[in-house]
Order: sequence, then C-alpha cells, then structure tokens
Amino acid sequence: MNKNTVLGWATFIMVLMGLLLIGLGAFRYSEVSGWGFVAVGVGFLANAWVFNALKGRV
Repeated sequence: MNKNTVLGWATFIMVLMGLLLIGLGAFRYSEVSGWGFVAVGVGFLANAWVFNALKGRV
C-alpha cells in the first residue's frame, strides 16, 4: 500500500465519520449539543478535503 492509497482510505473514512457526525447532530440530538456534533462533522469533511488534495503531492 503506497502513500496515495493510504491518503485515499483516510479520506474515505473521514468523509464517512463527518457525515455520521452531521447526521447525529441533525437527527439524534436536537439540543445545543447537536450544533457541536455538526461543527465537528464539518471539520472532518474539511480535513478529508485536505487529505484528498494531498494525494499525489506527498
């Protein structure tokens, strides 16, 4: 497994976790804690975007 494959898997896992956290914040927790889940989920998606941009450059 080379660097690009590792970054690809990391991107995929982070996208899944980001969507899961956004889903938890939107549907499971309707209080203020839901906003925290959504914020962390958006952060995971931003990190996944950076990992995807790094493929082929590292």
